Amino acid sequence: MSRPKDPTKVLIFDTTLRDGEQSPGISLNASEKLEIAQQLARLGVDVIEAGFPIASPGDFEAVQTIAREVDGPIITGLSRTQTADIDAAYEAVKDSARPRIHTFISTSDIHIEHQLKTTREDVKGQARAAVAHARSLVEDVEFSPMDATRADIEFTAEVCQIAIDEGATTINIPDTVGYTMPHEFTAYLGQLLAFVPDLAEIVLSVHCHDDLGLAVANSFAGVLAGARQVECAINGIGERAGNASLEEIVMLLHTRSDDLNGLHCDVVTTELARSSRLVSRLTGYVVQPNKAIVGRNAFAHESGIHQDGVLKERTTYEIMDATTVGLEANSIVLGKHSGRHALQKALEDLGFQVSGQVLNQAFKRFKQVADKKKQVTAMDLEALVTDELRDEMGAYTLEWFDVEASSRRPPHAKVGVRTPDGQEVEGSFVGDGPIDAVFQAINAATQTDAKLREFRVEAVTGGQDALGEVSVVLELGGISASGQGMSTDIIEAAGRAYVRALSNAQRRVLSDEGDRQDGGDPLLSGTP
Repeated sequence: MSRPKDPTKVLIFDTTLRDGEQSPGISLNASEKLEIAQQLARLGVDVIEAGFPIASPGDFEAVQTIAREVDGPIITGLSRTQTADIDAAYEAVKDSARPRIHTFISTSDIHIEHQLKTTREDVKGQARAAVAHARSLVEDVEFSPMDATRADIEFTAEVCQIAIDEGATTINIPDTVGYTMPHEFTAYLGQLLAFVPDLAEIVLSVHCHDDLGLAVANSFAGVLAGARQVECAINGIGERAGNASLEEIVMLLHTRSDDLNGLHCDVVTTELARSSRLVSRLTGYVVQPNKAIVGRNAFAHESGIHQDGVLKERTTYEIMDATTVGLEANSIVLGKHSGRHALQKALEDLGFQVSGQVLNQAFKRFKQVADKKKQVTAMDLEALVTDELRDEMGAYTLEWFDVEASSRRPPHAKVGVRTPDGQEVEGSFVGDGPIDAVFQAINAATQTDAKLREFRVEAVTGGQDALGEVSVVLELGGISASGQGMSTDIIEAAGRAYVRALSNAQRRVLSDEGDRQDGGDPLLSGTP
């Protein structure tokens, strides 16, 4: 890709499914990744970094499925400079209408010496060979000199020039460990553009981490310095403290465009809130209430002075309209007597295309919830459909549970669990509380020794009959995995979450064991 024809357009490169998915405890399956990718396409991002295909067969499958089924954005797979990585990335993305390979290697001496255990000359040789090989496979190649902001700038410039000479169409400058300050990043990119004039002819990109809370500020500084692609993630998720928050970058460009000489992006801002909720729901990473743009308090006013001002004129204390980011009123969509067609139409209005067995399952679940709730809202439907799509073949499912609880004796739980091979197994346990008893009963039924590490419950909407959303993180065989469940019954939601986390953990344990048997590298080197 050459530099965009519109010099004021900023490309939005979403790495939720790659860097974001590497966050501790997140373990998305292929169908969940596809659901997020489809929402990212509705959101209007320019590039989806769908994963790291060489990392595991599951990651390869997810990237390949996204490449085949998601239209609109460029679909890219990440690879190290090794030939096997690049070939895997190509095989995963080649069926996309707009495939890209993103390859990287460190240019900082601390990484070259201690992580790569090689030399600068070897780094240059690897970069040259990798970009040339990737370019022989696809027309769109991105190259990242990892840890660039802590590297010698003249050496980094030399490596970037090599990548451009070999056909790289995007050069991405990562602040890999979130060390840089905005004024330093501005100066760094200015120097780099002086050292490598050819950068002005292709896309210059930035990828900033949030270790010092500066990811968005640094990314914005990069844009002001000439970058025309920002790598970011929904809700700012990612390794360690995370990445630049996509919604904050987008709304900064949207809100202040007139003061930025027309700098803009093509993201559909009204899809931001829904994208945030979906990613939060599927990853189990809760959005903090005071999170900019998409937090539940982002447009709330507690102070009497603020309330008075907003009631008189919204712009006295609000620089954005909540509807601009899709935080419109949570309207009532359906009642308990609504039929299958009404449900399908309501889901289509929310962006879900469901039919056949999926619609049947969604309708069955809707009726179960509608019998307990007087009114089912848009957010309820969003949550319910997302919850139904989590269940997949080859995973544990909670079939039923019985709990006896009393303040005078320890709670006792008995559960029925459907195993990945289709058998129903039962287990029982006396626990410290009803939810602990259910979790231990699931362990007994599945003959596992999973350890609960985190438990969190939230209401999807307000009211006494609200759907409850439970997130758990458990550990199995040294592997952490998360799971989420939803129901008007918190115990049922917790059980659903636990068996899904267990399925995710077992999948990762088996994947790691397979990698070790194949002589693979389950713990890949750091990424940009």
